Amino acid sequence: MPTKQIIRIVMIMLLLPMITQAHAAIKSISQFTQNMSKYPGYFTFYYANDEGKLYLEVDKLRAPFLLQQSLPYGVGSNDIGLDRGQLGGTYMVQFERMGNKVMLRALNTYYRASSTNKAEQQSVNEAFASSILFGFEVKAGTDSRVLIDYTPYLLTDVHGVSRTLSARKQGNFSVDVSRSAVNMARTKSFVKNTELEAVLTFTGNNPGEYVKQVSADPYAISVNMHHSLVELPDDNYTPRAFHPQSGYWSIEHKDYSAPLGESMFVRYIPRHRLAKKNPEQAVSEPVKPIVYYLDPGVPEPVRTALLDGARWWNKAFEKAGYKNAFQVKVLPEHADPMDVRYNVIQWVHRATRGWSYGSSVIDPRTGEIIKGHVTLGSLRVRQDILIAEALAAPYKKGDEVTAELQAMALDRIRQLSAHEIGHTLGIAHNFAASPKARASVMDYPHPLVSLNDQGQLDTSKGYAYGMGVWDEQVIKYGYSDFGKQNEQQALNKILRENDELGLEFISDRDARAQGGAHPTGHLWDNGENPSAELERVMSLRQKALAQFGIENIKAGTSLSQLEEVLVPLYLFHRYQVEAAVKLIAGVDYSYEVRGDGEVQGAKVVDADIQRQAIAAMMRTLDAKELVLPESILALIPPKAYGEYTTRESIVGRTGITLDAMALPEVAANHSLGLLLHPQRVNRLAQQGARSSEAYSLDSLLATIVERIFDNEHGDAMEAKVQHRIQWLTAQHFATLISSDKVAPEVQAQFKFYLKRVADDYRQNKLLGSVSSGESAFKQHLADAINQFLESGDWQQSFKPLPLPPGSPI
Repeated sequence: MPTKQIIRIVMIMLLLPMITQAHAAIKSISQFTQNMSKYPGYFTFYYANDEGKLYLEVDKLRAPFLLQQSLPYGVGSNDIGLDRGQLGGTYMVQFERMGNKVMLRALNTYYRASSTNKAEQQSVNEAFASSILFGFEVKAGTDSRVLIDYTPYLLTDVHGVSRTLSARKQGNFSVDVSRSAVNMARTKSFVKNTELEAVLTFTGNNPGEYVKQVSADPYAISVNMHHSLVELPDDNYTPRAFHPQSGYWSIEHKDYSAPLGESMFVRYIPRHRLAKKNPEQAVSEPVKPIVYYLDPGVPEPVRTALLDGARWWNKAFEKAGYKNAFQVKVLPEHADPMDVRYNVIQWVHRATRGWSYGSSVIDPRTGEIIKGHVTLGSLRVRQDILIAEALAAPYKKGDEVTAELQAMALDRIRQLSAHEIGHTLGIAHNFAASPKARASVMDYPHPLVSLNDQGQLDTSKGYAYGMGVWDEQVIKYGYSDFGKQNEQQALNKILRENDELGLEFISDRDARAQGGAHPTGHLWDNGENPSAELERVMSLRQKALAQFGIENIKAGTSLSQLEEVLVPLYLFHRYQVEAAVKLIAGVDYSYEVRGDGEVQGAKVVDADIQRQAIAAMMRTLDAKELVLPESILALIPPKAYGEYTTRESIVGRTGITLDAMALPEVAANHSLGLLLHPQRVNRLAQQGARSSEAYSLDSLLATIVERIFDNEHGDAMEAKVQHRIQWLTAQHFATLISSDKVAPEVQAQFKFYLKRVADDYRQNKLLGSVSSGESAFKQHLADAINQFLESGDWQQSFKPLPLPPGSPI
């Protein structure tokens, strides 16, 4: 017998006892779990009450499924951003056995090969990294099943709470396992999903202000974390192609097997699965309706308003040919909102007002929405009432019931409910809807109100009611069942209808005021003409300020609380400013695709329209508009005993008393920061160079010098406010001159005008017959400018006050 064969036989004989002992050490699942409670389902699990451990039976090795992580119990701070019901990571994962371990691997679904060539698919899989989320020891097993202790992973910070707290500068925290445990009350298993939950306590040091505000003990923060193990949907869902003008978000992956010359990027829209029972009928019931469930903890009358707004969507589905396709119910008592089988609308409380969200659990392979999850902040409705009280001064006697104001706030809640549900249907923001008769709930609405000659507030048109025409068209694109029709042709027809209806679609990035250029896509605006609406809002604001007083608060309310009512009124124009400023250096365009029709391109906003916007913006930088009436300053005292300032209060420089200069300063600085944004002035300089007909940067700077630096006021308080505006403007000029984001030729223009202002002030050309105070200020500003021009560094220590919170209104 050959030597190698003898050696092989000897090694086998030596290893056999070891293998036998190893197998003997691993008990069968039935033996290991004989004293445990069993919960059969998609992944059967066992709970050992005496150990407090949860064991998961893995009978689907190398079989992909969805893992969804979430936060059922949150921290309660909008600033921290860890809310009740918040969805965390969504992964397509699989369990893989490696020796005595089972690995939970998150698959990389972005990079793919759609060909049938297994080797090609494998080459892509090997090229890009997957992620092992956790490794489990095998505790028991049979031929095809293994039992793992899932407890250590369940007690892991999968949601990133500690990272979030650290990033928000709220302290250094980590999981304290001794104060964490499986939460069996909300741990369940069903046929197609297994729901596991734990209570995790994070302990640490140096807790921040927001943690202290919301925690029973800021050194020990306890939250719940939830794991949903979900069966992947079947293959009967057909993805729908994404189009930039469709109004939907995009679910994207990269296909490395795409033919040469073809795009590797594959984009689908996210949407729920919906089909007609009778596709050839114009109107048909669905095979299975989309059902959303409202949090039963919502109080009345808000509950009814939320249900009303949510049900608006059924009207849109009717336009797409469905009957009763979208339904809204109250969540049953036995149901868990974290269960992926339920689309839910949750009512979330925070210490301060904050954003609402519409999130979804999505199959990454196809874009199919498996669960819609809406989070609505409970304090939003109260902010609307506060704004209305500030405008209306409704408390003549002090105890009136303000039914009309509350009705307007509830109209906003209806719209908010519909808006966030729209996101969970796959729909993106459309910030170009408001100029088209408020054509979509997917815009951000500003209350459209007015005051009559008697000073009474008209809220009848405060918020739109029901679906807009854009919403109906979007549902048609995403959810129509075209039956035997050519789907692509049918989708193209819907896009052409949008054009015929005069509908635009402009979403998030293009609508932001900081550097944004689109003339109709804005947040929190109203009206077809942003400049005219800004002028109207400024007039409305002035009327409301003139009548502001004790009738803005109820009897029994301390006068010092007028301060928090004043803030949203004084800054009522802040968002219309953001709309009007985008006309300056504005560019009109759409998300065009070649072949869709006549090319529109990118057109510079007409110079006359830009001049109108400049005129409106200059009104927001006029001391006469910004100075606080003496009637208000003489009325509001420092905080009453037992009360304290909050984030909604005015930050000033005069101690506990109301700073008369604070609000004028922040309002002016807000306008200046938008008007003199680096990207805006760069664009304006280029547009002026491209055409002599265009509005130019030189024209803007000449207007600023005339209306701000050359402007004088006889009233002492107005003069003081104008000085503050002048200082802020010079500071913005200096910042632009020093910024690496501003083109050198643009810097030169700002430097030229800033030097001219300093020379005029230094030489007293603008002084005339003025007070010593005004003369001193002009000399001081001239010195600061000259010092900057010599050193290249704005050495003044003055820092503008922060703008009080605005969004979300």
